[in-house]
Order: sequence, then structure tokens, then C-alpha cells
Amino acid sequence: MPPVRIRPLTLADAPAFLALLRLLDQETTFMLYEPGERRTTLAQLLGEIERLDHAPNRAIFVAATAENDLAGYIAATGGSARRNRHKADLTIAVTQEHSGQGLGTRLMQTIEEWARAQGLHKLELTVMAHNERAIALYRKMGFRDEGRQADSLLVNGRYIDELSLGKLLD
Repeated sequence: MPPVRIRPLTLADAPAFLALLRLLDQETTFMLYEPGERRTTLAQLLGEIERLDHAPNRAIFVAATAENDLAGYIAATGGSARRNRHKADLTIAVTQEHSGQGLGTRLMQTIEEWARAQGLHKLELTVMAHNERAIALYRKMGFRDEGRQADSLLVNGRYIDELSLGKLLD
């Protein structure tokens, strides 16, 4: 496997990032969208990327190969009100091809470093209760269980619980 570099998402990445999101929708049932359900257009994605520069508590980092193919990403979405600007919700995914190579750990380390530099106080995420690999990664990174939402998602005709995890940065 070629080396993978973690870096901020750029406008030039938009087509490849949209393709990555659609690939992940196809590859895994652990993400929110089902195959073909994502309706994000390239224009919408470009707008989202442009807005990242104006929000100190929002960021997207990608894992890019030497050929500039995207192997995964992590996104932090901070609150927009004064009462919740101190925290960010995380979304992370790595393609099956690049799974098991430590990219999840590197992406989590990158977003935590970024969050601390932004002065954020807390990172939060949700994960399907049966996603044992992801849960192990989050706990390894210092996230703690904060709750369980019963039957939160309907995946392949089956209700799935979601776990809420959080990490205080101070």
C-alpha cells in the first residue's frame, strides 16, 4: 500500500470526496446513508467546504494516498449556538481497502489535535452498538460511554441501538 497522508479537505478534493462518500455508502452498513440515498450535489459539497474556513469549530480531514486517492475522512461539526460551540460531533470512515492500517487512529489523533488548537472542550460521536472495531478504536482514544439509544436506526430491516461516546479535552 502506498503511504497515506492526513490533510485538510480542499475545494479541489470535492469530486473525489463525493465519490468517497458514495463508495462508503456502498461498502458499509455502519454509516447513516444506504447505497443511492445520498443526494448531495457537487455544488452543495463545494459550498460546505467553503464554509469550513469560516467556522472555527468545523473541519474535515482526509486520508490521501500518494496518488491523491481518498482512503477515508474525519469530520468535526461544532455547534452554532453559544451554548454548544465548545463541542463537536465526529464522523469518521475508512474504505475497506485501507481498513486495518491504522488510518482510523491517525484520523482521530488529527482531529483531536485540531480540536485542542481550536479551544474545543469536548468531542462527541455515535456508533452502532454492534460496530465492535469502531468502539474499540474510540475507547482506545479515550472516549467514554455516555448513553445508549435503543432502536435508533433501521438497518437492513433490523432496529439497531446506537451508543453515544464523548471525550473531554481539558
